[in-house]
Amino acid sequence: MRAALALARRGLGLVWPNPAVGCVLVRPDLGGRVVGRGWTQPGGRPHAETEALARAGEGARGATAHVTLEPCAHHGETPPCVEALIAAGIGRAVVALEDPDPRVQGRGLSRLREAGVSVSLGICEGEAADLNAGFLLRQRVGRPLFTLKSALSLDGRIALAGGTSKWITGEVARAHAHRLRDRHDGVMVGIGTALADDPELTCRLPGGTRRPSVRIVVDSRLRLPSSSRLVRGAADVPTWVIVAEGAEPKRRSELVDRGVTVIEAEPGPDGRPLPASLARELAKRGLTRVLVEGGGELAAGLLKAGLVDRLVCFRAPRVIGGDGIAAIAGLGQGALIDTKDFVRADVRAVGVDLLEFYRRRD
Repeated sequence: MRAALALARRGLGLVWPNPAVGCVLVRPDLGGRVVGRGWTQPGGRPHAETEALARAGEGARGATAHVTLEPCAHHGETPPCVEALIAAGIGRAVVALEDPDPRVQGRGLSRLREAGVSVSLGICEGEAADLNAGFLLRQRVGRPLFTLKSALSLDGRIALAGGTSKWITGEVARAHAHRLRDRHDGVMVGIGTALADDPELTCRLPGGTRRPSVRIVVDSRLRLPSSSRLVRGAADVPTWVIVAEGAEPKRRSELVDRGVTVIEAEPGPDGRPLPASLARELAKRGLTRVLVEGGGELAAGLLKAGLVDRLVCFRAPRVIGGDGIAAIAGLGQGALIDTKDFVRADVRAVGVDLLEFYRRRD
């Protein structure tokens, strides 16, 4: 199953709105020989099971299928994977996690059992749920997983008082940050960051994904200039701008004409898109994993709304001081018991910097 999970990770950032699934076919009668491997292909299909079966051919008969998510049981653009497994003559299915998609939700497991296939459920369930946490959130609560990424000084600053931030962290950390983009469906910034940095928000590493992450700007009043790199590249890389309802029609038309997708979200009291509404709109369009790269107001809004699931902090061995720009704007918390609580999952060196990885405490 862990081999299947490793295969599934290859699909992260490439397969939305589908889950990233891995499948390994093993022949117990041949001493545990692996006869087929597969993972969800870019765009979400072909699925992992059909890929593994195609590689195994007749060798799949009598095999045990190790699958990281319940095989689909519904007819979509491709036939159900569960029927393909049955037709191939597998003898047993070892499944990590039940699929919460209402079109599946136990039907795939039931169909396997009806066909005489032995089914084991729950092997490496926690690891499989962590891998597809974004897909599970979208199915269960209608929003993607949000990972908040920051490049910080030791004292938690992301820029000097004048706004200079290139480069707080070193080259190795920046390369790792690009790999993070590659593993998310979308990369999101606030308009302040877009105006200050004029970013491209693309993965610029050799061997990067064939399906670029969607570039997302939260821009209440459509201030993103047509001369920005984001707008200039919108015809080649999916670029979405999230606005509050009632944004200026002429400016909206200008961006749409340049290839930008403009998405309306419900406004809050401050006129900015409500984080919960923003999250729903992204999920409606299929996103399961969103990397949030800045700025402080956007990060604060998502934290206040309880929408930040993971934190990735690249911490540089330098001190900027209290006049520097904080990673997160004020949260207005009056007591320690009200502060947002996360659990550290990993710490490692990345070049001269430190990478800290946190998960939201359940």
